[in-house]
Amino acid sequence: MKRTIAVIAGGDSSELPVSLRSAETIYAAIDKEKYQVYTVEMQGLRWEVRLPDGSVAPIERNDFSFVHNEQRVTFDFAYITIHGTPGENGILQGYLEMLQIPHSCCGVLPAALTFNKFACNQYLKGFGIRVAESLMLREGFEILDEEVVSKVGLPCFIKPNQGGSSFGITKVKTVEQIQPAIEAAFGESSEVIIEAFVPGREITCGCYKTKKNEVVLPLTEIVSKNEYFDYEAKYNGASEEITPAPIPEELAERIQLLTSAVYDILGCSGIIRIDYIVTSDNKINLLEINTTPGMTQASLVPQQVRAAGLELKNVLTEIIEDKF
Repeated sequence: MKRTIAVIAGGDSSELPVSLRSAETIYAAIDKEKYQVYTVEMQGLRWEVRLPDGSVAPIERNDFSFVHNEQRVTFDFAYITIHGTPGENGILQGYLEMLQIPHSCCGVLPAALTFNKFACNQYLKGFGIRVAESLMLREGFEILDEEVVSKVGLPCFIKPNQGGSSFGITKVKTVEQIQPAIEAAFGESSEVIIEAFVPGREITCGCYKTKKNEVVLPLTEIVSKNEYFDYEAKYNGASEEITPAPIPEELAERIQLLTSAVYDILGCSGIIRIDYIVTSDNKINLLEINTTPGMTQASLVPQQVRAAGLELKNVLTEIIEDKF
């Protein structure tokens, strides 16, 4: 009998459209000969499953089930592809774990920690991992321009502490830009990071592990046509993404080893992607960790999977079967 899989998409952040596109890729790739697959869209209290005839049915939140053809359907596994809250910050993970429904992502603590960029980077700093100098502001707190300049310098990045897809990020070059950038970041999150600019090459690495297998994917170098790897660069072609990254083999191996180590330090599960800046003297600086990375056709992980000579269908099967 086929297992029933929910591909959960949507969410309550600006990343909802990206999440829906990721869900399309994942839904298309999951092996339909092995699994019965449904897409579940969540936005606020609207939880709906898409039925084969194109209609939708409400999800019963008490047990994450729905009724189709007068039969109640429950899920054996959930593939989480919500970027942002509640799918990337541990909230959905906790709900599913209470219902004893296996899922594709890490547990509550690693999800919550990695979603909080400042807390995660400070935590990893304790393991000797290089991260940029940064400050964190909570809503209602203010900071003087002079403090920003003295503590992190200019240029710097001001961005939401909890969010993705480069929404609300500003590369700040002048003192006059600081306060408007903070205001823009607060539009996406109740916490804001002010982070020192680290010049270098942007490299990203995907990874997944199961009980039987460990795969660190080929690296990608991102060469943005814009000031940085913003939304336009990520999803509308304003960047060159080179996979495998054209860097020395020894450096590539160091980045892959670091990715694998961070995966284990945090207790990750399923596919993750870690972004780095590599300076001119080959020092590796961790930017952030994505525990539910984008999976659209334009996203980096699917590119890396193809470069590794793997089929996304088989990768997803590995991840699903690992939980049984």
